[in-house]
Amino acid sequence: DISDLISEKPARPAGGSSDKKIKENNSKEEKSSDEKGSEESERSSSVAELPEGVEVITMPRLSDTMTEGTVASWLKKEGDKVEEGDILAEIETDKATMEFESFYSGTLLKIGVGEGESASVDALLAIIGPKGTDVSGVAENFKSAGKSSSKEGKSSNEEKEEEKQNSGTDSKKEEPQKETSSVKKSESSPSTNEGRIFASPLAKKLAEEKGINLRQVRGSGENGRIVKSDIENYQPATGGGQAYVPVGTESFEEVKNSQMRKTIAKRLAESKFTAPEYYLTVELDMDHAIASREAINADPDVKISFNDMVIKACAMALRKHPQVNSQWTPEATRIAKHIHIGVAVAVDEGLLVPVLKFADQMTFSQIGAQVKELAGKARNKKITPQEMEGSTFTVSNLGMFGITEFTSIINQPNSAILSVGAIVQKPVVKNGQIAVGNSMTVTLACDHRTVDGATGAKFLQTLRQYIENPVTMFV
Repeated sequence: DISDLISEKPARPAGGSSDKKIKENNSKEEKSSDEKGSEESERSSSVAELPEGVEVITMPRLSDTMTEGTVASWLKKEGDKVEEGDILAEIETDKATMEFESFYSGTLLKIGVGEGESASVDALLAIIGPKGTDVSGVAENFKSAGKSSSKEGKSSNEEKEEEKQNSGTDSKKEEPQKETSSVKKSESSPSTNEGRIFASPLAKKLAEEKGINLRQVRGSGENGRIVKSDIENYQPATGGGQAYVPVGTESFEEVKNSQMRKTIAKRLAESKFTAPEYYLTVELDMDHAIASREAINADPDVKISFNDMVIKACAMALRKHPQVNSQWTPEATRIAKHIHIGVAVAVDEGLLVPVLKFADQMTFSQIGAQVKELAGKARNKKITPQEMEGSTFTVSNLGMFGITEFTSIINQPNSAILSVGAIVQKPVVKNGQIAVGNSMTVTLACDHRTVDGATGAKFLQTLRQYIENPVTMFV
């Protein structure tokens, strides 16, 4: 009877080590559950131990591809009061440098990532809470929890890399003096012409705006990296002279727009954005015009200006080229049979354009007298609306201010405006010889809807004939 023997001991599998394996498995399961429980309790304790009113701010994910961020600069420092909406820091991502604002109010109790340093997304960035709150334990628990959770997801390759880094750290510890001197060198010496310059995108942008050579800047960031504050605090080497420190207060004065200013803005904007204008420029020989003016002004009762001569020449040229003396309408082009020349006059509030009616019928002296009268009325605010209506062509002259060449915006409904520059002496070729000549540049702005390029060019040819030979205007 062997029943007693069978009931006393169960049969063992081959190998005889089943009890040992069971114990080992049970031990591993208990250890694993203990570790998980430890980690969970560690995380929960960090949350549970968070003092009242304290908020932990982590590195934000500012773009879809962002895995870590670099603090370019802190706009608040530890101990500063923070209001909701205040900008805490500037954070560099893989795409741009962005401002990071606070969603809480309180005191900045702890900065977790220094300027120029990088941290992964969700790493401790800062702690905000009531003033005087001790958050040293919170910061330490946060770091511990972060380390343990990061270990859970590490692959074997990452563990090998960590071991490699640790072994590198051990070897560095063996030569502390050598490492220290190397770090000091990178921090204290400016970048040289050899090798790559390590600088944040924001620092590079500021350096470019200020014209600073990054190779002359000492970086205060990690491993000598140049950050925003390095550029802001950069002082170029000088020969012992004191660096200029800008002082002053930025300010503005708001001047209410007058009705004249509003009208000028409205009309010129309409002209600029509705008329397809183009410009034609010619240089005129003024030697004969100067001689003619001197001869005319020799009469003590007559005084004319070069501008008077230009107005008369324009009126005469418009007779031969009536297409330039036109107005555009959606239904038809109106060609004026009369010639009314508008003359731009600068006043304190802006610009007025008195009109010389039937200018082609006036003499030089009549033009000069009427321009003087109307300009005086305009400057004294006594000109009437009727005296500024009905122009068919406009002349603008800035030559008295030393302006040699410029373009004007068409004074609609006119189709053209002539810009007149100053008379200047310059070397010119006359009869195959270089001589000193007197030249004046004029530019005609034309509305292409009514005046084609060839038409405008022919008008300037006629104008040239009249101004370069003023006697022809008397024929």
